[in-house]
Amino acid sequence: MNIGATIFAQLVAHFPDSKFRRLVKIYRGNSGVRTFSCRDQLLCIFFAQITYRDSLRDTVTCLQALGEKLFHMGIRGNVSRTTLAEANERRDWRIYQDLAMHLIKTARRLYRNDAFAVELKNTTYAFDSTTIDLCLSLFPWAKFMEGNGGKTKGAVKLHTLLDLRGNIPTFIHISDGKLFDACALDFLIIEAFAFYILDRGYHDFERLYRFQKAHAFFVTRPRCNTKYVRLSSCPVDKSTGVVCDQIIRLTGTDTAQYYPENLRRIRYKDPLTGKRLTFITNSFDLTAITIAQLYKERWQIELFFKWIKQHLRIKTFFGTSENAVRSQIWIAVSSYVLVAIIKKRLGLPQSLYTILQILSVSVLEKSPILSMFPDPVDTNSNAITNNQLELLNI
Repeated sequence: MNIGATIFAQLVAHFPDSKFRRLVKIYRGNSGVRTFSCRDQLLCIFFAQITYRDSLRDTVTCLQALGEKLFHMGIRGNVSRTTLAEANERRDWRIYQDLAMHLIKTARRLYRNDAFAVELKNTTYAFDSTTIDLCLSLFPWAKFMEGNGGKTKGAVKLHTLLDLRGNIPTFIHISDGKLFDACALDFLIIEAFAFYILDRGYHDFERLYRFQKAHAFFVTRPRCNTKYVRLSSCPVDKSTGVVCDQIIRLTGTDTAQYYPENLRRIRYKDPLTGKRLTFITNSFDLTAITIAQLYKERWQIELFFKWIKQHLRIKTFFGTSENAVRSQIWIAVSSYVLVAIIKKRLGLPQSLYTILQILSVSVLEKSPILSMFPDPVDTNSNAITNNQLELLNI
């Protein structure tokens, strides 16, 4: 890497430039554009993501203050509020969606051999959604639900499939807030022999049966009113916390028709908290305690949502149109995955949180990226930082 290049330019070098140019051409992103290209838009929003800019005005003010340094960062167009706002409104968001998906494929190859908390060779996913609240008067297209006083709220949902090896999002569907979680299963391409960890919001046996027909496995929690009959019970080691392990068949009027095959029902008592949990799955080969451990790993997707809301700019938006919101979210996802790729390629031992913190204050330095990350030492960090390092150390 040229030691004269800025940290920002070195980061941008990891973007697949030829792939991005093809996407811009496919979606005619630069059609009629003279000075401010899709690449300029991408780099401006990427700058906002890694330097924690909170608004369009904030981003443009900082970029304009850099003057001639913008050229060395790779930004060739004239940066102004008008040009960036117009680009967010008009440039096809699918350019940045496809870019993010390409980066995700690269990241998954890099993280495929990472250790997993459960001894399991199968690919394991967690699927869930998070809601980003919006002001309906500014985002009238993003209707959510009736709130207190009969007022309708605004929101978008991120339905995310997280590969639990590396915590890499492999599928994201952005919808308005009205889409039920279970309906988002219709957009998944189910991978044979993979495990999918789902919470109660995806309790739809007609859709769950798609996993059975695709030779994939799911682990979820049933609702308390689920009707079934016990066919047999398996011996369990109660010292592990497993209370019972049963083979059941659904007997509800609709559920018996939607899911006509046997299921496995496991009751588990957490030895630490004393909390009792019930799981159902279509996997009959794994031990009951392994099923319980798999569901425990679902918590990683909750941590992922918490992390991106805290450290990426997806709660305040630089435009109010659906195109602008989708573009910003996909560029935020690209930023997350790109930094994860750089961490793996450069062999950085620091957490993603630490890497972003260092990059945010050194983007204009002209030094190799590795010089910014000396070997970690044992220091007395505050409790919040320690918690984040442990929760998302990818």
